[in-house]
Amino acid sequence: MHNISDYMYGNRHFQKSYVKENNQKLEELAQKGQTPHALFIGCVDSRVLPNLITDTGPGDMLIVRNVGNFVPPCDESTQDKSVASALEFAVKVLGVKEIIVCGHTQCGAIYTIYSDLDVESFPHLASWLKQGDRLRSRIKVAEGTFKSKELLLRRAEQVSVQLQLENLLTYPFVRDAVENGEVSLHGWIYDIQSGKISSYDQKQERFVSVDEIVPGSVK
Repeated sequence: MHNISDYMYGNRHFQKSYVKENNQKLEELAQKGQTPHALFIGCVDSRVLPNLITDTGPGDMLIVRNVGNFVPPCDESTQDKSVASALEFAVKVLGVKEIIVCGHTQCGAIYTIYSDLDVESFPHLASWLKQGDRLRSRIKVAEGTFKSKELLLRRAEQVSVQLQLENLLTYPFVRDAVENGEVSLHGWIYDIQSGKISSYDQKQERFVSVDEIVPGSVK
C-alpha cells in the first residue's frame, strides 16, 4: 500500500526520468500552451488511467473525470457545471477534434445505480447518481432477460455510454461542431482486466473491439 511519501518519491523519479528525457516537449507546452487533439471524459475509478490506456502524454488530451463518466444534459437548472464548462473550453477555445466518453467494466457507479444506496449517508453521491434513472428506464424492459446481475451490469455500462453521447448533442455548440464535421464523438468501454477498448459503432449499433478497428498484433 502506498503512502504520501511514495507519491513524493515518485515525483522525484518522474523528474529524473520522464522530465529529463522529454524536456524539450515540456518546455514547448509551457511556453506555447496546449493544443490537445481530444477531450476524454472518463470515470474517477483509480483503475482507469486515460494516458496510460491510450499511450498518450502531456498535451495530447484534455481530461475530465467524474463518478460514472456522466455528461449531464444541457440544462440551465443543473447545478454542476464542471462538465459543461470543460466542453465549452475544449470545443470553443481549444478546438478539439474528438470527444471520447469512456466507460469501463466493473464500474462502481453503475453497480450503485442498481443497488440500494443510503441517501442520508451519501447525499452528494445519491444526487449525482440520479442521472442513472434514465439508464434504468432505458433497459428496464430487458432486465428480466439477463441470466445474471453481472451480465445486466455489463450491458448497463454500455448503455450508459450511449446515453452520454446523446447528452453531448444537447449542447448546441457541440451539436453544431459535429454537424459541421469539426468534431467526432466516440463512446468507449475499457475492460479493466484485459486492457482492451471497445468503441461504439452507431451503424452496427454495437461495441466493436479495438482489434477489429485497428487490426494487427500488439508489439
